Amino acid sequence: MTSAPERRPRAGALLLAALLALAGCGAKEVVVQGQFPEPLMSKLPLTLGVWYEPEFREHEFFDEAKGRAESDWLVRTGEAQVELWDTLLTGMFERVVPMDARPAPDQMNPAVDAVLIPRVDELQYAIPAQTNIKVYEIWMRYAFELVTTQGETIADWTMTAYGKTPTAFLQSDEAAVNLAAVVALRDAGAHFATSFTRVPEVAAWMEALNAPAPTASAEAAAGPEDGP
Repeated sequence: MTSAPERRPRAGALLLAALLALAGCGAKEVVVQGQFPEPLMSKLPLTLGVWYEPEFREHEFFDEAKGRAESDWLVRTGEAQVELWDTLLTGMFERVVPMDARPAPDQMNPAVDAVLIPRVDELQYAIPAQTNIKVYEIWMRYAFELVTTQGETIADWTMTAYGKTPTAFLQSDEAAVNLAAVVALRDAGAHFATSFTRVPEVAAWMEALNAPAPTASAEAAAGPEDGP
């Protein structure tokens, strides 16, 4: 029977081997950070509520290494997503109101014209073919819901965004991935700012929202319905 003292060195050797293996994998983590300027445009005369689902606020993607020469990647975009959309929407709309929960029937909500709910439906990225060329590409597909304060759908649509590291002369792979993600987020903001009012359901809703209410004289002129 093997004694306890004889087991300890073997266990220690196995632990050391595992730690060395993990170190050799070179797992890389990026918390995306960047600057997102407000759009240069006239603000829409709307009070917009915005609700970020927890999955959106904490959005990240993980890519497992396919071989010994590659690394695992964990890229966290959640904080940058919220920063981008807060900045963008504040620059696009007359007033932006953060919501405490997703709108639902019989729920007490702030007085807003509508509530926007963004989410990331899909994300893909491409790594450089050669590790000495630090050019990365990131592609994202967003889905948006515009709903009433009671949660009724006004419009829903999708939009894509793309980012590519504009230079190969960066100090690290992490910096290249971060920059590609920032470019993709800026691209998303630019597309949203220029396309929001072109979404057919959004355009129809805005037209109805701005339609003048019938005046008392117009209602009187219409008169009561004719009886039988």
